[in-house]
Amino acid sequence: MSKRKQHVPEFKAKVALEALQGEETAAELAIRLGLHPTMIHQWKRALLESALGVFQPDVIPFPSFTLYMILI
Repeated sequence: MSKRKQHVPEFKAKVALEALQGEETAAELAIRLGLHPTMIHQWKRALLESALGVFQPDVIPFPSFTLYMILI
């Protein structure tokens, strides 16, 4: 029996950002990246929900180099 594949947070963020761009549907992204569309929707929703924290004063934002590394 094989273990479920675990993806690093950087990969999830990159996929979620691609989904937000809207150039491809979640189904197209899923086929290209070998994922299930539901995972892409979940990561996209998580990114949107956590994005609110960037604008709240009591939350420490990510260092800019981390975001840069995610976008590469």
